[in-house]
Amino acid sequence: MINYKIYSQQHEEWVVLVHGAGGSSTIWYKQIRAYRKHFNVLVVDLRGHGSCRIDNSPTTYTLDLVSRDILDVLDSENIEKAHFVGISLGTMLIRHLAETHPERFHTMLLAGAVIRITPRLHMLLGLANTFKKMIPFMWLYKMFAWILMPRKRHQSSRYLFIREAKKLKHREFLRWLTLTGGMAKYLVKINEQDTRIPSLYIMGDEDYVFLEPVKRLVKAQSSSQLVILEESGHVCNVDQSEKFNEVTIQFLTNASRKSASFA
Repeated sequence: MINYKIYSQQHEEWVVLVHGAGGSSTIWYKQIRAYRKHFNVLVVDLRGHGSCRIDNSPTTYTLDLVSRDILDVLDSENIEKAHFVGISLGTMLIRHLAETHPERFHTMLLAGAVIRITPRLHMLLGLANTFKKMIPFMWLYKMFAWILMPRKRHQSSRYLFIREAKKLKHREFLRWLTLTGGMAKYLVKINEQDTRIPSLYIMGDEDYVFLEPVKRLVKAQSSSQLVILEESGHVCNVDQSEKFNEVTIQFLTNASRKSASFA
């Protein structure tokens, strides 16, 4: 089972925090203290990330496999439903879970959401796959970090992602990179379908790669909302943590009240 940690068990509802590729549960260090005042909080380290080491992992990862890891944790803790909060690639896993197991969701909150393989991202992934066996993977990861988070005020989030990626083994990097290879058509397919799960997309106004597709999606889906944080890049929960916490806690607590009123 993947590594996970629980903070507080005194509330009725759970929030599950899912990090992105190359990161770890430490990406949520500015959210955990605020969230645990209102919810039970569960944070996970995905396969090969952070403190998670799984023996005999397959050479190829799939969305079904890595999202099943998250469900296994929920099942082990007898958590039937939760609010799911993800960042970057973690939003892809959450969106896949919403498609395959919608009954496990109260809401989903997708930060720095990856809902399309944009031309710029397609080019980056192509370069990474071409040179993945020729140069150290940290060079590739640093290139990704600088392209996704190029500005001076993104320095903290960029440093955090690079620091955590150094804990990732080369074979794990290759497994996760391969996972993204065939995602373009699948992302279009699942994101065109409205799950009817109350959803909040929260994006930085300087998230140059991923923001525009999210704007178009939210206009077409009545169950989705979008909040854009100013002076923030791809990792908006770090760049603008106080505003991020304020907006997301309000969304989650309002959803909880609505759920309670219908109970």
